[in-house]
Amino acid sequence: MTTQRLLWTFLFLLISAVQECEPVCVDAVPDTEAVVGNPMKLTCVSCIKREINAETRVNWYYRTNRTAEPQLIFIYDGKPQGVEGPWMGRLLWNGSKDLQDLSISITNVTLNDKGRYECVVHRQFSFNLHTASISKNATFIDLVVREKVCLFNKQAHHC
Repeated sequence: MTTQRLLWTFLFLLISAVQECEPVCVDAVPDTEAVVGNPMKLTCVSCIKREINAETRVNWYYRTNRTAEPQLIFIYDGKPQGVEGPWMGRLLWNGSKDLQDLSISITNVTLNDKGRYECVVHRQFSFNLHTASISKNATFIDLVVREKVCLFNKQAHHC
């Protein structure tokens, strides 16, 4: 086998191994109901083995419904970055330092925040002279917004 062919085979196996690794991680089930005026955490968890070094970029998108065109609303690329629009100043990075939790929070929910939120994760891995990258939609949250919560017999019910 030639050196070049051996190198390509090794690279293919290495990329396959990175894509197939399933590190131990707890995938949180995101909340899907928010109340007007309250904060709401949009949960996104994307596991990566801690010993693997990767550059991570996270894009959060919003759609009014499942078939609408996605609108970029938030970016994390080494630091949190708001995007001009109705969410500017209302979205906060709520992720972890190790970038397994990639969540954001809406600080003051409005009725207009109802819709689908998508967390898209881009990771670029470096192995000596080679790089590999993957992109995946980590989370879809179909958010329902309620005007208020009423209490009946010490149990919360949506009015």
